[in-house]
Amino acid sequence: MVGQDARQRFPTKFVAPVRFRAPGAPREPSSSGPRKKSSSFGGSAASPLRVCSSFAPRHRAKSPPAKSEVIFARTLKHGIFVAALEIRLCQSFDMKPFKILSLAIFHTVLWCQLVTAATPGLTLERDKHWLIIHGDHVFGGPIRINYLEAYCRDKSTDADWVKHTMVAHSNALVSISADKKVIKMRDVLADGLIVDHTITAGDDSVVFKLTARNPTQKRSEAHWAQPCIRLGDFTGQGAAQTKDDYAYVPKCFIFLDGKLTRLPTDPWATKARYMPGQVWRAPNVSAEDVNPRPLNPKIPSSGLIGCYSGDDKWIFATAWEPWQELFQGVARCLHSDFRLGGIPPGEEKTILGKIYIVPADVPALLKRYEKDFPGR
Repeated sequence: MVGQDARQRFPTKFVAPVRFRAPGAPREPSSSGPRKKSSSFGGSAASPLRVCSSFAPRHRAKSPPAKSEVIFARTLKHGIFVAALEIRLCQSFDMKPFKILSLAIFHTVLWCQLVTAATPGLTLERDKHWLIIHGDHVFGGPIRINYLEAYCRDKSTDADWVKHTMVAHSNALVSISADKKVIKMRDVLADGLIVDHTITAGDDSVVFKLTARNPTQKRSEAHWAQPCIRLGDFTGQGAAQTKDDYAYVPKCFIFLDGKLTRLPTDPWATKARYMPGQVWRAPNVSAEDVNPRPLNPKIPSSGLIGCYSGDDKWIFATAWEPWQELFQGVARCLHSDFRLGGIPPGEEKTILGKIYIVPADVPALLKRYEKDFPGR
């Protein structure tokens, strides 16, 4: 679909000018930089318009039975069987019915707790620059995170991503626990900043605890950093389901004025140095210091961003404190990017983050978020 046909199909708020790469300029591989190819836009290479997709999901992935549900069902069945045996045994000793029932209930609950406590929940894997979350209940399979995609300077909103924004860093895996529940790693930035990461997987969440310290004699240039979370498969809109890189967008949400708001929001920004995508800045962050993608004028009421699974039974959500921005990216990804703020010499800062993979119960999710990030 090209030209006038495309303009008739899509709302004008999703129409934006193309930015062409200058001859000889380097191509940025980051999800925040220019894209080599995008199948969701109409128009020829010479067209002055670049049109975002209709955001209509074309395929819906089937939800296979979660192993965790099967384990629970079997556990309950075995617990009831044990209770029945116990009742028969107690009856043979002429015990009172109330005492028999109490013992049966107690041992059934105990059995279920012991077996379910042995189930693995979520586990972690490190593969080069990827942090991978595994779990039987995770719709679409393992979730991959480019962790970390980049550490970034301020004054980044209208700056060259490679020449100005990115602060080079190296990453080293320190340790991974035998049960694959805890990963420790260390980043060393080109300006000397050291960031230690402890990442811990639970039953349905992953906790990030970062300590950033500046042992140098000058202020760190890093003001924020971005974990790039790939959610195409989780939303049922992965590469195997659709060629449309933006079909996942209607599955995503942020919170505006305290209410869950699906993407694309109204308004939807369409002008920036790099296209497409959408950025929402934190209240205390300057509009000059965010991702060089379209900056939405709305300020989110929390740093929580997420999406629904392909079968709408699960929610993936993530948040950091302090946070710099929320970002819907160009790699079927979502970001809650954390804030460093340029740490002064000799000082350190603690940053906390969390990922939730939970049933699609928004009030329950918000209660957990408010408990984990009080006052936000």
